Amino acid sequence: MLGTVESLLGANKIRVRCMDGVVRLARIPGKIKKRIWLMEGDVVIVVPWSFQNEKADIVWKYSGPQVNWLQRKGFLKS
Repeated sequence: MLGTVESLLGANKIRVRCMDGVVRLARIPGKIKKRIWLMEGDVVIVVPWSFQNEKADIVWKYSGPQVNWLQRKGFLKS
């Protein structure tokens, strides 16, 4: 599910607004924690937890050209 980073909460916790309208508390798993650097406004892919819908894991961060392509193709609203 696509989402936009709203705020950085410290450590590996991030508040993400998902495309279904839900604001989720997301975390960066240890496997990719040191590999990606997130800022507010970045577009990411999140996977909601199966047992708690208000939380999710971040699995991918889109780069600038990828975000432009997603907007042109209509996957992102703005």
